[in-house]
Amino acid sequence: MGKSKKNTGWAEAKKKCRLNQADIRMAKELGMTPKSLIKNIPSPQQQWKAPVKTWIRDLYENKFGMVLGNEPHKANQPNNHPAHKQHVFSDDHRDRVLDEDLPF
Repeated sequence: MGKSKKNTGWAEAKKKCRLNQADIRMAKELGMTPKSLIKNIPSPQQQWKAPVKTWIRDLYENKFGMVLGNEPHKANQPNNHPAHKQHVFSDDHRDRVLDEDLPF
């Protein structure tokens, strides 16, 4: 008794798309097939296209408002690079700039 054809498709997609069990579960809940995941692997000419793992997580998060799995979604993590830190101003800064002082 070998694996069924249904399970081998998911195993192939898991290997080719570098997915984990949580990603497979999210893809199944979104109604995706293993063939659709393999078809959407970006080629070197498609640098604008997100990897399948990221694509599944983004779609799932947009539809259900959360991501399954233990590791946090990397897009939601704050960037610790000093150039990306936001400046925090005190409340009195807002009082200093008046609408009538603006040139537009």
